[in-house]
Amino acid sequence: MIHELSNPVITNLISQLRDSKTESLRFRQIIQDLARLLAYESFKLINLEDKKIDTWLGEKSFPFIKEDDLMFIPILRAGLPMLDPVTEMFPNSTSGFLAMARDETTHESVLYYDKVPECTGKVVVLLDPMVATGGSLADAIEFVKKHKPKKIISLNIIGAPEGLAVIEKSHSDIDLFIAQIDEKLNEDKFIIPGLGDAGDRAYNTNE
Repeated sequence: MIHELSNPVITNLISQLRDSKTESLRFRQIIQDLARLLAYESFKLINLEDKKIDTWLGEKSFPFIKEDDLMFIPILRAGLPMLDPVTEMFPNSTSGFLAMARDETTHESVLYYDKVPECTGKVVVLLDPMVATGGSLADAIEFVKKHKPKKIISLNIIGAPEGLAVIEKSHSDIDLFIAQIDEKLNEDKFIIPGLGDAGDRAYNTNE
């Protein structure tokens, strides 16, 4: 299911990302802010479990998120700035990594690196700022599903309707939370209006 967030704070942050004058450090900071906001919203789907703790009134039971059941997987490079803010919120979670590149001729995604620990029975949260054609994200979801997680959530900042339709068709069982849905893809499969290459802008490179 696709969940689009609607909030003036989110709109303001994304407008700053679109500004070509936004420098790389600030660009990464905004992505981190948006990752936190997406996590807050998406974790409404996570069940709480009671845990006994010592309080000033003695031992009491309170609801907690079971952090060691969580695994965050950024899709490199662009998804990397999203990792720190969510792992700071859940320091006992696990992280994995997937690196994917787009073939600029075929526009197909290519997986060239994976470091994903055992995630059977875990809640896996994929982190990727942009969903263009949906190919990279769909392939990442398919890869993770082979590890038999309990649940998959995807956190994304912007996306094109065409790419989101691909995810909805091929992986309707996952929950995708997106900060803003853009207008379309152009003929070169770039998101319009988009924000440029998120990886290049985050790390001040121009490949």
